[in-house]
Amino acid sequence: MNLIIISGLSGSGKSVALHALEDMDFYCIDNLPVSLLDAFANEISGQAQDSDSNVAVGIDARNHPDQLVNFPDIVDGLKNKGFHCKILFLQADDATLLKRFSETRRKHPLSGPETPLADAIDLERQLLTPIAANADMFIDTSRTNIHQLRDLVMEVHSKSDPGGFSLLLRSFGYKHGVPADSDFVFDARCLPNPYWQPSLRSQTGRDSGVIDYLDGEAIAQQYYRQLEQFISDWIPHFKIDNRSYLSIAIGCTGGQHRSVYLVEKLAQNLDEQLAEIVKRHRELE
Repeated sequence: MNLIIISGLSGSGKSVALHALEDMDFYCIDNLPVSLLDAFANEISGQAQDSDSNVAVGIDARNHPDQLVNFPDIVDGLKNKGFHCKILFLQADDATLLKRFSETRRKHPLSGPETPLADAIDLERQLLTPIAANADMFIDTSRTNIHQLRDLVMEVHSKSDPGGFSLLLRSFGYKHGVPADSDFVFDARCLPNPYWQPSLRSQTGRDSGVIDYLDGEAIAQQYYRQLEQFISDWIPHFKIDNRSYLSIAIGCTGGQHRSVYLVEKLAQNLDEQLAEIVKRHRELE
């Protein structure tokens, strides 16, 4: 059985992620007590008609703190029984979460007369530390709308097999902020900028004009070769360390030309045997 555990901060999009997996024919259940996770997995596995059944479970901070502390041991026990478990953790910055709760006028599950919203968010981060510390994949939804999050969850999990390794390649613009959920961040602002070529300014790194321009720049090719070599050399080591997911962000000033070009070229040329590759262009979406 393939089990995806979805957790994260309230307001970060856990329900959206669960609904996306439900649309992919996952059997989904939300707000399951951690203490019931083992029994639930065994029950669903016993009912399943084949070993490749897909199940997703939402777990949040409404669990008792003692149960959350035991989460890593419970997941290790499931893996030892042969379950394919992956943990997706959703997060967002405090300003975004405060804004979302203000706009929706919903109550944070940990807030109360003596616990203001900001304190409840801090408390939730602390309580969920045992889950976050064991997560296979992080998604920061501070700059992600509902539709983008849904598409990302569906794309990542449609391209990954239970025992496989997924690589997310993402372009971004530094002037819009660095993605907080990236394992590696590479800065391409040192490369020649097509923006300063009037004929290329309105194009992106996916257009032939920008591609030809950067293909002709020796420093851009050196940067690309070394970046591709780094990724190719180190993915096997992450696999050995039992990682199932890696997120690499490449940034330039606006996230339109150089970073997009590099992500597209990497996705095209990296050995498919290394990883299932997902590419995203944050500023173009």
